[in-house]
Amino acid sequence: MKTLYIQFKNEIEQKELPLFRGAVISTMQDANVLFHNHDKDRLRYSYPLIQYKRISKKAAMVCIEEGTEAIGEFFSNCNFDLQLGNKEMKLEIESVKAGQTLVQIWNEEFTYRIHRWLPFNHVNYQQYQQLDSLADKYAMLEKILIGNILSFLKGIHLYVDKRITCNIVDIDEPYLTNYKGVKLMAYNAIFKCNISFPNYIGLGKGVSLGNGIVTMKHKEQEEKQNKTEQ
Repeated sequence: MKTLYIQFKNEIEQKELPLFRGAVISTMQDANVLFHNHDKDRLRYSYPLIQYKRISKKAAMVCIEEGTEAIGEFFSNCNFDLQLGNKEMKLEIESVKAGQTLVQIWNEEFTYRIHRWLPFNHVNYQQYQQLDSLADKYAMLEKILIGNILSFLKGIHLYVDKRITCNIVDIDEPYLTNYKGVKLMAYNAIFKCNISFPNYIGLGKGVSLGNGIVTMKHKEQEEKQNKTEQ
């Protein structure tokens, strides 16, 4: 799977990510659908292949598969003078890193962190609240996370015929965050999974706006994974 990670020098707030996304799109006339995930007036119901992030307090973009090609439209049209609401910003690139990751099921598990994960909608949150035991709650969260992983795999046109294993081994206290004007519960957690992911992809709701960011936890595992990218 091809990825392109673009880190800018510009610091932004998490709440400014929708403005950052809008400012990027506004620099292009008839921007590729992958930049905004809308096809005319209809939502593109597929995994976002261009994602807008806040990493180390700085603006970033993560492009996946076809998104790595579409991003050229931004670089060829943008003069890097953006308007974020009432704030003017001159984008400065800090680094650009292209990668090739072998996304597949392994016979072992990798350990990942997930940040600002939004697992719930109105319906399944009510179901979650009705569970009494912590074990049942973990089981439900793991089932939702597997569903998020399947959505990601479908979005990159990868279909697996083996069982996906996913175990949450640690989770912080949830906190409220604002997503499209709605308050949702967000989680930071550590999980183990038998699938290899590239760093900084998103899982769950709102991944195009910096939610559900996944990174590999252990350096030795990351180095082993990187060997598959050669």
